[in-house]
Amino acid sequence: MTERKRILVSWVGHADLLALASESSDAQRQRVCKAIGKPVPRDVGVGPIKTVVANCDFGEVHLIADGPDWLLKAYVKWLDGRAKMHTVKLPDPTDYAAVFHAADKVLAKAARPDTDLWIALSSGTPAMAATLVLLGKSRYPARFLQTYRGKTNETEIPFDLTVDYVPELLQDPDAKLQLLADKSPAEVEGFDAIVGDSQPIRLAVGRAKRAAVRDVSVLLLGESGVGKELFAQAIHSASARRDGPFVAVNCAAMPKDLLESILFGHKKGAFTGATADHAGAFEEADGGTLFLDEFGECDPDMQAKLLRVLQPGPKDPPCRRTFRRVGDTKDRLADVRIVAATNRDPQIEISEGRLREDLFYRIATITLRIPALRDRRSDLPKIADTLLTRINAEFEKGEPGYTHKQLSAAAKRFMAQQPWPGNVRQLNNTLVQAAVMCTSNTIGKPDLEAAMSDLSGTAGSANPLERALGDGFDLQGHLEDIHRHFLRRAMEEAEGVKTKAAELLGLKSYQTLDAQLKRLGVDSCCEASRCGTYLASIHCRRQYKEQ
Repeated sequence: MTERKRILVSWVGHADLLALASESSDAQRQRVCKAIGKPVPRDVGVGPIKTVVANCDFGEVHLIADGPDWLLKAYVKWLDGRAKMHTVKLPDPTDYAAVFHAADKVLAKAARPDTDLWIALSSGTPAMAATLVLLGKSRYPARFLQTYRGKTNETEIPFDLTVDYVPELLQDPDAKLQLLADKSPAEVEGFDAIVGDSQPIRLAVGRAKRAAVRDVSVLLLGESGVGKELFAQAIHSASARRDGPFVAVNCAAMPKDLLESILFGHKKGAFTGATADHAGAFEEADGGTLFLDEFGECDPDMQAKLLRVLQPGPKDPPCRRTFRRVGDTKDRLADVRIVAATNRDPQIEISEGRLREDLFYRIATITLRIPALRDRRSDLPKIADTLLTRINAEFEKGEPGYTHKQLSAAAKRFMAQQPWPGNVRQLNNTLVQAAVMCTSNTIGKPDLEAAMSDLSGTAGSANPLERALGDGFDLQGHLEDIHRHFLRRAMEEAEGVKTKAAELLGLKSYQTLDAQLKRLGVDSCCEASRCGTYLASIHCRRQYKEQ
């Protein structure tokens, strides 16, 4: 890995401009002091910025200032032309909103995944320093410098917004999270490949978008087939790393004895068959995102090695990874953001000793749950149409003259009634088989029933009381599935009002219903919001008042 470029960003303050004046001619000195409204200086030194530049080596220096062009050009020249000046217009240097937007715009250009960002805090107004701290501890992870009596020191900021506060905000089951669901996936940059417009998918996308802009690890939770890799790709596309590589590794699909080589690479001769040096996924993802699907499937030894790699040094940026190729004797560095996924309950895996707790907390800086297909039933017709369009296009490639299939209204109604335990993957397979076997241009309900029966061994509408015994049948689990079915049905028929749903089920109170919803993990509000906080909808406001 090549050496990373160090970038400095700083506001230009009056102390810096007075330092320029002190070393200028008499006429220039008077002109500078008049421009900034300060008296002629006496022995002010070289100022904070020149002190930092003189004491530290930076590949780029970006300065932000509000002032006449001649003055700012003179200051850059005084710094030996070693800086790029970003001129802004501030109505008031203490206006936090204006200062924030100006600094954010410059940092967005200066901060890049393959660089180390440093921010100098000694120049400018308190508002300028405060906004730089907020941006440097959240959107643009950085290290901070201050000057004192001609010396430059790194300043430790004793909190981390992305670790200490952002996860709490994203997981807060408060009605304010409804604001995250104000846009459909098609309206959110980077997430347009995600199909649907239901409240659960809107909320999942809103949370993922918030997480995308922070350079922290993300853990995606959800059942198999819900589209966790699609969300991982969307998070990458919506982040500052969008121009870097996106590398996906399915930890469950890789042989355990080869996973270390796949992730970290190997040297020639490290083991039988290693005929050449090989770069692993961490090196390939340098400057971008590494998606670790089913990371909990790694064995204990591999989990320990992952933990070491994912733990940055005390002064390292959050995404700096130090690792060693199999058979190598030297460490390598990479700048990699981790997005991981699992379809299991991490807390159960930890309690049963299959997942290291410290690895979970290292990866799960932010956790996002992707809703199951049965919890976003209103999206089913649009998802099915999108999948069928892709299926038609693929069939047309291999069969000139192929006639595109479409779904009948009865078929769409039938789909909306199914639980789809395999989620989008199961729906896609069902549509593929129905499209192949259907003899007309329209796929009807019987075609879907036949496809589901062939794929699962039981018809989609089969009586749950007649399920075959043996072959992995789980009575307790099956009874709980039936229980969940009626809980969801009651919530839907009661339009999200728990007191009414409790009456439909013959329960004594909504508290009893609420306890059952939580015990069985059933989403409790309107189209199944996991947090139960869609208070912006009419039904939820009514429910909230009743409780």
